[in-house]
Amino acid sequence: QVQLVQSGGGLVQAGGSLRLSCAASDSGPTFHSYAVGWSRQAPGKEREYTAAVSWSGGSKYYADSVKGRFTISRDNTKNTVYLQMNSLKPEDTAVYYCVATGNPAYAIATTTELRGYWGQGTQVTVSS
Repeated sequence: QVQLVQSGGGLVQAGGSLRLSCAASDSGPTFHSYAVGWSRQAPGKEREYTAAVSWSGGSKYYADSVKGRFTISRDNTKNTVYLQMNSLKPEDTAVYYCVATGNPAYAIATTTELRGYWGQGTQVTVSS
C-alpha cells in the first residue's frame, strides 16, 4: 500500500511561483516503480492532467496549458515527486492532486478511470 502526502500550495499573486511535493510512504510496492502524475480540478471544471513523470524520471509530459511554466521532477531516494510552478496565472487556480500509477507516464492524461494511489489534494490559488 502506497500513501501519498502532498505539501506546498497556497495563495500567490499572478506571476509568482509555488512548489508542490508528493511524498510516498509505502509498506509494499516501491514508489520508484510507479509513474506519477499531477492533475488539477477547478470548481465546475473537469479534471485536467498537468504533468507526468516516468518511474525513472527520464520521461516527462506536460499539458499544453502549463508547458514552459511547470516542471515535474522526482527524487526516488526521497520517495518524492515535485511540481515546480512558475509564472502562475489565475486560471491555474485549482485543487492539485498527485497520483502514483502502474500505467506508463505517457498514458496518464488519457486513461479513463486511472488506477493508482492518490494524494489528499492541495489548494493552489493565484490572485490577479
